[in-house]
Amino acid sequence: MKKGLFLLMALLCTISMVFAAPNDTVAIGAVLPLSGQVAFYGTESRDGVLLAIEQINAAGGLLGKKLTLIAEDDEGDSAKSVNAFTKLTRRDKVSYVIGSSTSGATQSMTALAQRSKVVLISPSATNTAVTRAGNYIFRACFIDPFQGVVGADFAFDTLKARRAAVLYDAGADYNTGLADSFKAQFKKNGGQIVADEAYQTGDVDFKAQVTRIKAANPDLVYLPNYYNDVALQAKQLRAQGIRSPLLGGDGWDGLVDNAGDEALNGFWSSGFAADTTDPRGQTFVKAFEAKFKRTASQFAALGYDTMMLIANGIKAAGTFDTVKVKDAMAKLNGPYVTGNIRFDSNRDPIKGAAILEIVRKGGRLANAYKTTVNPK
Repeated sequence: MKKGLFLLMALLCTISMVFAAPNDTVAIGAVLPLSGQVAFYGTESRDGVLLAIEQINAAGGLLGKKLTLIAEDDEGDSAKSVNAFTKLTRRDKVSYVIGSSTSGATQSMTALAQRSKVVLISPSATNTAVTRAGNYIFRACFIDPFQGVVGADFAFDTLKARRAAVLYDAGADYNTGLADSFKAQFKKNGGQIVADEAYQTGDVDFKAQVTRIKAANPDLVYLPNYYNDVALQAKQLRAQGIRSPLLGGDGWDGLVDNAGDEALNGFWSSGFAADTTDPRGQTFVKAFEAKFKRTASQFAALGYDTMMLIANGIKAAGTFDTVKVKDAMAKLNGPYVTGNIRFDSNRDPIKGAAILEIVRKGGRLANAYKTTVNPK
């Protein structure tokens, strides 16, 4: 009897110890477009995050725990972003979510994250409103107005453009945000907007807008649109004989794989240049290429930095408690793959933008580093 009781007590003690033992793995959530029109952005960022997690784990993990990634596909759709966020936070119990890639999809999750005290950080959502939802919301990329200003300054100062045409998607916050800031800064610099043309999401025929742009005889055409639209627009602009430089924002990432020579004499602002001369950036590029057998894009670099910002916030706080980590993250100031990052009062990073030129290299189109424009 006593022996049986002893064995039962020992068994219960063992079970108690098993269940009381802390989990040695912490899950990081990601809500990204892994399929759909902007899948390039999401898959690149996911792979950048995976590389960061691999390196963090190889170095001993965070606070004695290993990290793992649970990635959900939102296809760039706001409703699916909400569903994915809800699944990650309620079923998977994650406290840190990376995503989404685009501003609209990210904004659909910000109020939920703030209310739930979940740290949400986007690699590439550039609309200014994203981080205004609260102090648990961060981003790793620069914001739309900065890109528009950078583009206008580069057009005016470097390309010597004085007459600019603008063609943008009027139904998308990203596109209109860049267009508005570009137009304001270009005019402030002394330039003239000679054609201000809009289209609707899903349009593929831009003949009418291009005809009006050609009649305006611009020195430059600003296309603050996503790469799939720009590939069509560049072809139609060149087909009508418009040879002036084309300029855009970070939505052009992926264009070289989806366009032909019509994209030449094209320039765009980016969060990262794969041919960087910065040692930290070069180390990342080599590691990414070794793991994934392809060149790292700015979205891969931003995904990597996003994970590292979370990791450094956790290290600085000395805990996984998001209440303390979000305060620690807001005070970070140091070198990352995409440059030195520090946050302003809205948790938007203060950092520079690289200008890339589309060139032909080795028989194919490629992005070549042109210059860097830093915050004034």
